[in-house]
Amino acid sequence: MEYTNESQFKEIMKKVEEMKKKASVDLSLDEDLSIAVMNLVSLEEHFFFTAEKTGKNEYFDLLRETREMRKELLGKLIDSHEGETWCISKHLLAAAMRVMEVGTKLEGAGKRDEAKRMFDISYKVYALFWGLRLKLIEAKDIKKIPDDKLNIHDEEGKGDRPWDYKDIVEKLVNCCDE
Repeated sequence: MEYTNESQFKEIMKKVEEMKKKASVDLSLDEDLSIAVMNLVSLEEHFFFTAEKTGKNEYFDLLRETREMRKELLGKLIDSHEGETWCISKHLLAAAMRVMEVGTKLEGAGKRDEAKRMFDISYKVYALFWGLRLKLIEAKDIKKIPDDKLNIHDEEGKGDRPWDYKDIVEKLVNCCDE
């Protein structure tokens, strides 16, 4: 299963490499910053699970502090917010980190082929982040979800019926609202 067209992926990576060669663009600093953001997202997750597992609310305080740092640093990478690019960027980095960690665990378990596949997926997700970050991916072609639809999978639309709990979660609970 391919998550992106192979030629599209190669084209994005080619453009990124071309930009790295330009003297006016120092992407190494931003690459380091993107890895830092990945790790801060992971820390947020760990503080959440530790708070829940231990019942110690002070871990939620650490989560909030870490989240504020992550927001500040992500803001250095994503300077304009078109649509949901902020949230998309956060989730692309988080996914790249998690899939990379799955690959590392598979590698440690001696499952090299599965690990390599996870590493490839992680790198593609990371490349998508850079494609968005460097505006190499056109967001204008992304279809807007009509107001009468809950999400892209909603073929019928909610029509005039009242929303139920599922509708509320799918439409109103917005992870992008930082």
